[in-house]
Amino acid sequence: MIVVRLQTIVSREVTPGEIAVVTVGSIQAGIRSNIIPDHAVLQLNVRAYSQQSRQRILAAVQRNVRAECQASGSPKDPDFQTLGSFPLTDNDPATTERVGAAFAAHFGDHAGQLPAQTVSEDFSIIPDAAGIPYTYWSIGRTDRQVYLTAEKEGRLQDLPSNHSPKFLPPLQPTLRTGTEALTTAALAWLAPEQGT
Repeated sequence: MIVVRLQTIVSREVTPGEIAVVTVGSIQAGIRSNIIPDHAVLQLNVRAYSQQSRQRILAAVQRNVRAECQASGSPKDPDFQTLGSFPLTDNDPATTERVGAAFAAHFGDHAGQLPAQTVSEDFSIIPDAAGIPYTYWSIGRTDRQVYLTAEKEGRLQDLPSNHSPKFLPPLQPTLRTGTEALTTAALAWLAPEQGT
């Protein structure tokens, strides 16, 4: 019942139009089929585009889990632990524009803007801590024709991403493209700005 209840949090707790995700990624209870387990461990992944939404979701998770445990007569209160937490990856507009222009010049129509995504990413921890503007980009997701077909059909979310067990971009041109992207971005960032 807890898992079912957690699946309702986004629809009931998040403002319409905001994007958020609550995923029950792991459930572990017991070691034998004929022994009633004395505890269960649920591992969740919570993603949101704002700290306010995240806090609302986390409060709702605790409230719902406590309520279901109480309703079921659990002899113990639930225990909550945060095992990993990543800040919002929020691209700096000026940096993104500069690197995006360099990518467009180098890659032509193979460069484009990705829509906002609800992925768990630790990329921004270091630049945020150092106060460095950043931009995050993606390459090698899948074959270009498969990508274009999925984009046209509105199925981009169905393509395997780097956190999927089915993610396996073709080695080439992914490796070459990654090297070119890093070099192009570095040159765009290190080159003197026009007029300075």
